[in-house]
Amino acid sequence: MKAIITGISGQDGYFLSKLLNGKDYEIVGIVRRNSSMTTGTVEQLPAKIRDSIRIEYGDLTDAGFFAKLLEREKPDELYHLAAQSFVGYSFQNPASTYDVNISGTLNVVNAIKEYSQKTKMYFAATSEMFGQPETTPQNEETVLKPRSPYAVSKLAGYWTTKTYREAYNMYIANGILFNHESEVRGPEFVTRKITMSVARIKAGTQDYVELGNLDARKDWGYAADYVNGMWKMLQMDNGDDFVLGTGELHTVREFAEESFKQIGMDITWSGEGVDEIGTNQSGKVVVKVNKKFFRPLESDNYLADPAKAKRILKWNPSISFKQLIKIMVESDLKSLG
Repeated sequence: MKAIITGISGQDGYFLSKLLNGKDYEIVGIVRRNSSMTTGTVEQLPAKIRDSIRIEYGDLTDAGFFAKLLEREKPDELYHLAAQSFVGYSFQNPASTYDVNISGTLNVVNAIKEYSQKTKMYFAATSEMFGQPETTPQNEETVLKPRSPYAVSKLAGYWTTKTYREAYNMYIANGILFNHESEVRGPEFVTRKITMSVARIKAGTQDYVELGNLDARKDWGYAADYVNGMWKMLQMDNGDDFVLGTGELHTVREFAEESFKQIGMDITWSGEGVDEIGTNQSGKVVVKVNKKFFRPLESDNYLADPAKAKRILKWNPSISFKQLIKIMVESDLKSLG
């Protein structure tokens, strides 16, 4: 079996590479061209796995590049993970977000349609497409009302893949994944920002962490569980859409509290809104709120209903909220020596 992974240099690419390598796949990873030729999280993989991956440098907004790649490789499976995936940045640069996430996805499905019709494709959609949900929990039938340029771009990709699946009888599965984190999550995401800051505070190299909306609520799971769901989506007879999530809601405040507990620090909260602070047992401020980290449009109350995935894919998350945070904090502590 041969698989192409776009966005292999990110968090999900890391765990998917591990999973597919364990199933004896030939893996071709697509990395966006960069001057230093770095490969992101691929460099953190065990040498045996890393050395088995064939890296192709290219840009998904270059239709010719991807067309030639598919014509040559004709993979059994293609996991389209590449995206501008940071919600905050999408407000700062919506044009770039649309270009990568919409045009890039269109180039991928067109290349499969024209040159590799038997390839099964996975598209990484997102729970951000739900926007501010009117109903809770959310499943595959919930109304989609995106509230960020990132979510809008992903919705366009989602409808593109569904249209191609129906119009051209292509095997395309859409994963509507809720927030999933890990020890290799990018530091620009709030969860990793918290765990890295906690490790530095423990080491004495940082005094406090600044966060945005502490009341924002998310459904957080462990990335390794979710890539297993991606793989399962491509083992069916036909492509379909699936929601993956834990079915549990937690606030950013809870995530911070639990992270500090991992280093034996209990947090006491005082104040409200942007004036809220978190102090440790000695009264030292270790959490502050900074308005610049608030989104122009906050979306929360995401709660997954993964009943369909559990029933059809036999998929279940194995790592709990507390276990996830423990994994992340321990990894960041270890990285500091």
